[in-house]
Amino acid sequence: MIYESAQLTITRLEGDIAELNFDLQGESVNKFDNATVTSLTAGLDALEAENGIKGLLVTSGKPVFIVGADITEFTSLFGASKDDIKPFTGTNNKNFNRIAGLPYPSAVAINGFAMGGGLEVCLACDFRVMSTAAKIGLPETKLGILPGWGGTVRLPRIIGVDEAVMWMATGADKRPDDALKAGAVDAVAAPDQLRDVTLATLQNAIDGNLDYAERRARKHGPLPLNDTEAMMSFFTIKSMVAQQAGKNYPAPIKVVDVIEQARSMSLEDALDVEADGFAELATTPVASALVGVFLNDQLLGKKAKGWEKQADKKIEQAAVLGAGIMGGGIAYQSALKGTPIKMKDINQDGLDLGLSEANKLLAKRVARGRMTPDQMGDILNSIDPTLTYAGFEDVDIVVEAVVENPKVKHAVLAETEKHIDKDAVLASNTSTISITYLAEALERPENFCGMHFFNPVHAMPLVEVIRGEKTSDAAIARTVAYANKMGKKAVVVNDCPGFLVNRVLFPYFGGFNMLLRDGADFQAIDKVMERWGWPMGPAYLMDVVGIDTGVHAANVMAEGFPDRMQPDFKSATEVMFELDRYGQKNGKGFYEYVEDKRGKPKKTVNEDVYNMIADVVGERTEFDKEDIIMRMMLPMAIEMARCVEEDIVGTPAEADLALLYGVGFPPFRGGIFRWMDTVGLDAIKAASEKFAHLGKAYELTDRMNEMLANGETYY
Repeated sequence: MIYESAQLTITRLEGDIAELNFDLQGESVNKFDNATVTSLTAGLDALEAENGIKGLLVTSGKPVFIVGADITEFTSLFGASKDDIKPFTGTNNKNFNRIAGLPYPSAVAINGFAMGGGLEVCLACDFRVMSTAAKIGLPETKLGILPGWGGTVRLPRIIGVDEAVMWMATGADKRPDDALKAGAVDAVAAPDQLRDVTLATLQNAIDGNLDYAERRARKHGPLPLNDTEAMMSFFTIKSMVAQQAGKNYPAPIKVVDVIEQARSMSLEDALDVEADGFAELATTPVASALVGVFLNDQLLGKKAKGWEKQADKKIEQAAVLGAGIMGGGIAYQSALKGTPIKMKDINQDGLDLGLSEANKLLAKRVARGRMTPDQMGDILNSIDPTLTYAGFEDVDIVVEAVVENPKVKHAVLAETEKHIDKDAVLASNTSTISITYLAEALERPENFCGMHFFNPVHAMPLVEVIRGEKTSDAAIARTVAYANKMGKKAVVVNDCPGFLVNRVLFPYFGGFNMLLRDGADFQAIDKVMERWGWPMGPAYLMDVVGIDTGVHAANVMAEGFPDRMQPDFKSATEVMFELDRYGQKNGKGFYEYVEDKRGKPKKTVNEDVYNMIADVVGERTEFDKEDIIMRMMLPMAIEMARCVEEDIVGTPAEADLALLYGVGFPPFRGGIFRWMDTVGLDAIKAASEKFAHLGKAYELTDRMNEMLANGETYY
């Protein structure tokens, strides 16, 4: 044994080959935390002192290689200066440079995930062999930063600038075939052959059959571009990256800047440019927000796994009541992820629509090469359309997705309960109706909960799992386990009108309606909120949600929270509803929609809409964009604060992710609580006082005032 620690070992193998094996004790994955970085430094000291070594084999003792840096340690850098942050990358850069400069060749066996710093240590090695079950990537731009351990320097010199920029700017995982084609790895091997193939590759280099010196020279020298080529190449790349990333995400374009600035430099100077770029990005609120989203997602996943462990029975057979678009989407997602599902409707037309939805989604996967026709057939065969309850006695969970009408749901749920096992879970996909109220129709309310999917089911990650007054932990646990199996992000919430997402979304729409009442232009509002970061403005979003659905939900909210959600005026949204303008679903709402060549609804403006709403809106007025933002966001933020204070949702982290995954809250802002922390509760208070005349929806809670007085933040 050359070196041994709780993070890694270095062993002398037969043939004078040293094996550096990463195996972080007490953890399920390897990561470059501070302890591992320190151990690697000490291990390399021992390795360099060892005589007669001819080659280095780098391996992992985990099912994955290395997932990257320990992000939890990185958060301590936020709020620091650029000069304070820059040394963060220094120690491990020295480690990787030492590996790259060993007086003998190195080869790495990449099993599982090699992400971020995990891939960067591979790039420092001379040869890379990848398992057919592995994935590699540099996802740092998804966290608002850039690779800081040589990724921006070595990867372009290995696979070329254009390809390297795309890898880093998108942060996408790369499969073995793509990595081999790009030249990022030298060979691909089956998992059981990975070690042997990597050792054979290393031995070939030791024997002089593979030239590792030339590879090192390429990684240490300038990029092979003359000034003219570089000017043209970087101009094109910058334009493309800027267009795709948008102005709110600075990291992708900074990657290009760093590569361009360092293109003619030596390795050491280029690494210094990279460290500057890393430190500059790490000081931005975008990095803080995106790292926060990552950590919140880990927390949410941990909570969901915790619920899954409590599940006393596996969900092996599911059913959905009500076919159509929503039922078909649920059936598709369940079958796609391996849980057979019965799809029941009261008429054949509904079943045909549900099957058509599933077939359409599967056909797209086949067309994109993500599945074979045979696989598509197997999945479709696991969706069992039926007009009866035959076989429901064998179902483990039933998701009711019929029309959003309390009387209809009561009848359907009560009827269904008679046909299922007394231990089966019954869940409702209701978006607004109280779970406690719906449970009144049931003999076994402890087995009943809400399972609220967001439309379109296949695309929206969030599922709200709603606990009624009598819902048991067992029902919640099984439902969360089913959501996990479907590949969804489950947030467990307590029952109230609108639950979590709709409860806070409709105060946002309330702010929109008041702006229109006071003379704002709905197109201007949409533009401001889209520039602020929403994927679509409130008028467009209401069209997509469905104005009929929106009016129904707004009435539920008004009844539940009359002090702040009951308007004292007729809104433009209500006028749209009365004129049968329901949005995208019937081609006309605030905007009008016609299908483009790909069959997708294209938004157009009909100036007649302004005449339609003229009686309920004020004289056209141009509002300050900051006033528009605060009038829209304050009611949502304050209502979400109430939800946390009332224990509707467990933590600000879960609340923030629910809005990100449920309605597309701008990720670069981190969530509604992260946004409030960023702008400061003093600014929120000032805006609240400015718009106090608009009603209680703009009034801070007592707890928010207490936090402001004590200097507290949500994170």
